[in-house]
Amino acid sequence: MRTRRQIGRVMAQKYQRERKKEKTRILDEFVGITKYSRGYAKWLLRNWGRRLVIWSGKQRLIVIGHRCNGQKGKRRRPPGYDEKVQEALKRIWHLLDCPSGKRLAPYQKEIIGVLERNHELALDGGTRKKLLQISAATIDRLLREEKKRWKLKGRCRTKPGTLLKSQIPIRTFAEWNEQKPGFVEMDLVSHDGGDGSGIFAQTLDVTDVFTGWT
Repeated sequence: MRTRRQIGRVMAQKYQRERKKEKTRILDEFVGITKYSRGYAKWLLRNWGRRLVIWSGKQRLIVIGHRCNGQKGKRRRPPGYDEKVQEALKRIWHLLDCPSGKRLAPYQKEIIGVLERNHELALDGGTRKKLLQISAATIDRLLREEKKRWKLKGRCRTKPGTLLKSQIPIRTFAEWNEQKPGFVEMDLVSHDGGDGSGIFAQTLDVTDVFTGWT
């Protein structure tokens, strides 16, 4: 493939400089070397080194020479939601007990009005306008990092017992056999949000080792 590109680059430079009769000769030679179809080879020689934009359905492709990067053309635009918008959105999200974007977006206008009247939120005109226009998907995107910070994780109160199980003989009503159903392992999970003080729920999980049923 690299050899074809090298040949194409050299021959395209000649092709683009020559008159029609000589172009035909170069095209014949190029087709013979690369085994490309004549139409495709002609297109390559004519457009090599030029930046082209081609639409394939709704996809915008950037073509440079005969190589297509297969990526959509990216429109560079300034970010629509600055730090003021993000900070205000975080404030609203926390005050409402962290709802999803789908739940928050439809009620933004009403919520913002209530919070402003109760002096829980102070916005300038531009920030307020952007918050009223924001979509559910954008809300979730802007809050992605904040959600990671506040994600609750349960704590396991039991410790892995693989080593102890092999070192301490335990007599049970039947021999341990992980190759058939009926032998289970249990795990106690605390839903304490990272703080072991106070009252919180706990879940006892029982899993069949062979089937994976819990």
